[in-house]
Amino acid sequence: MAFLDVEFYSRSLIRPVTFKMFLPNDPREGEAPAKIRTLFLLHGYTGAAGLWGHEQLAEKYRVALVMPNGENAFYLDGISTGHKYASFLGQELVEYLRRTFGLAMRREETGICGLSMGGFGALHTALAYPETFGMAGAMSSALIVHEVAHLKPGESNGVANYEYYRECFGDLGQVEESDANPEVLVDRLKASGRALPEIYMCCGTEDFLLEPNRSFHRFLTDREVPHIYKESSGGHDGVFWGEYTPKIMEWMFGSRQC
Repeated sequence: MAFLDVEFYSRSLIRPVTFKMFLPNDPREGEAPAKIRTLFLLHGYTGAAGLWGHEQLAEKYRVALVMPNGENAFYLDGISTGHKYASFLGQELVEYLRRTFGLAMRREETGICGLSMGGFGALHTALAYPETFGMAGAMSSALIVHEVAHLKPGESNGVANYEYYRECFGDLGQVEESDANPEVLVDRLKASGRALPEIYMCCGTEDFLLEPNRSFHRFLTDREVPHIYKESSGGHDGVFWGEYTPKIMEWMFGSRQC
């Protein structure tokens, strides 16, 4: 196995950036080479790129793990110069991985998974770039578009202030109708007849983000978008995410052929 810290210059973020990557072992002697699939892992608010402790599963399924730094930007294209995090993740980083490592070449073998802010990022990125990401796993997703849409200058929701959310999501008065809203992306894909990514969502019943996750589940159901939605006992913490990450990896890669 190989653990890599990679640095390259990002045009989207206008600076050198780093990401972490795990590559599974080469085939053992006598084994035929197997195609390596790709899973992007997205951290949450206040987090950073790092391994999630599931390298053995990555070995089992022959999956490369790619872990970018989203900082606290919700994996969206912010309004300031050098804050194009959606473009970085969904396009620039993918192109770099394809050129340099031959990874993420086909949507059928490319998944994206995140927790909290990263859960939002996984859904948004897969819906914004459905030709690249065929599968999205979203745990305890921070689906807060409708909440922050009602913030006014000088206000805060207890996590961050109006100015922060405006930088990430753009004009908050228009955010519910903007590309920052995953619901808008779903409706656009359905109207165009393009394929949507497969979606697996989960949230703990004691999680403070339970209601927005239920709401998005209802939205997908109303739009007749096939998806998996799971609830079980748990909070907004590593215990819950440690339970569901293996389930999502099994769903993505356990029974699929390259």
